[in-house]
Amino acid sequence: MGENGAGKSTLMKCLIGMQPVTAGTIIHKGKEVHFKSVQDSIHAGITMIQQELSPVLERTVADNLWLGREPMKNKFMCDNKALYTEAEELFKKLNLEVDVYAKMKDLTVAKQQMVEIAKAVSHDANIVIMDEPTSALTDAEVEDLFRIIADLKAKNVAIIYISHKMDEIFRISDDITVFRDGTYVGTDRAANLNNEKLIEMMVGRKITNMFPKIPCPIGDVMFKVENLNSGKQVKNVSFEVRKGEILGFAGLVGAGRTETMETIFGMRKKDSGKIWLNGKELDIKSPRDAIDNKIGLLTEDRRGNGIFGLLSITDNTTVANWGAYGMPMNNKQMLKDTEEYNTKLRTKTPTWETRIMNLSGGNQQKVLLARWLLTKPDLLIVDEPTRGIDVGAKSEIHELLSRLISDRIVVMHEGEMTGVLNRDQFSQELLMRYATGGSAVEELKQQSAQE
Repeated sequence: MGENGAGKSTLMKCLIGMQPVTAGTIIHKGKEVHFKSVQDSIHAGITMIQQELSPVLERTVADNLWLGREPMKNKFMCDNKALYTEAEELFKKLNLEVDVYAKMKDLTVAKQQMVEIAKAVSHDANIVIMDEPTSALTDAEVEDLFRIIADLKAKNVAIIYISHKMDEIFRISDDITVFRDGTYVGTDRAANLNNEKLIEMMVGRKITNMFPKIPCPIGDVMFKVENLNSGKQVKNVSFEVRKGEILGFAGLVGAGRTETMETIFGMRKKDSGKIWLNGKELDIKSPRDAIDNKIGLLTEDRRGNGIFGLLSITDNTTVANWGAYGMPMNNKQMLKDTEEYNTKLRTKTPTWETRIMNLSGGNQQKVLLARWLLTKPDLLIVDEPTRGIDVGAKSEIHELLSRLISDRIVVMHEGEMTGVLNRDQFSQELLMRYATGGSAVEELKQQSAQE
């Protein structure tokens, strides 16, 4: 456990030979080891599920599963039949439903994560490192993972599990180790700790209000969507957002929330429907159109369609606002804006010219949030903004957004809206009922019939 940038993922990369060790020793099975590559650690029985997925998107699930270790007919020819048969047998053994013939690009992030989990398990490792393995999983898939972890423990496999989710840590951990700012803070039995103690160890301070709600006057309708349709994922969606209001979208994985937002932002083709902003009907055909109309979107998949990995913090912060810096670009102003917005978010980085790919996942997310805040949007869409973010950073982002706790919540199921809840109606039970297909319209009809 530890805040973003605490050094958790970096330490694990050192353990598996992905990053050079400059001092210290690694003891495995009683012997000092020196891994020069990931292959060295895999051969020794240590494997890792990375926080940031990097699948070969144009290849199938089976291809990705056995990449670099394909079953061979002979020295030169891959045994394709065995490739797929063994992949199916592995998923069957793990009791996971994944189409081994599907291309990785056609899978959800959650399914891609399950493939990575299966791949790690397939190495018959004696140590499995899991870095934020449930960040994109549904509750049912999390249960599948915990079942796999229990099976591995029963076979005397050691698990190193990194997560920001307290309930997971306390549910499956025997011991908990905390890091802060690259330094070891301490280790204790899970039974000796609770949420408050663990948070204080992680951040070095007490967090009294995890979800600050700053009062804000709510004005007239500013944004309106009417009968929006896009493929099979978005079906006849209509809603309004007022000035100063936060409208939350809830639903299970595959409900169509992300697809709705991507359609509004021009990432997906709109089949039909109308969109208005400040009384003006918009014709958004691309993200550039959306940005030009003062709409921002912090995407769910920061690695896939968020960051520009090889570019600097400055470039990633200012890219959506480049038109404001003239030609040639005013580099001094770009640096000033980068520093101002990332300082507000407490982004941890050696310099503003550091490549964003070298930051932790949580700090990458802060840079992306800084990008959109810099554009001063009239409408800001944030899709899973605190995914992979530690408790301290979550509180900071909640406070910066001023009022993360939503004023109203739209609930979706299989591409359709099933209910809109006001604050006084918020409850986990009602949200889950609508998220699993229950309809507010049907309930109103039933109530009327009973009356």
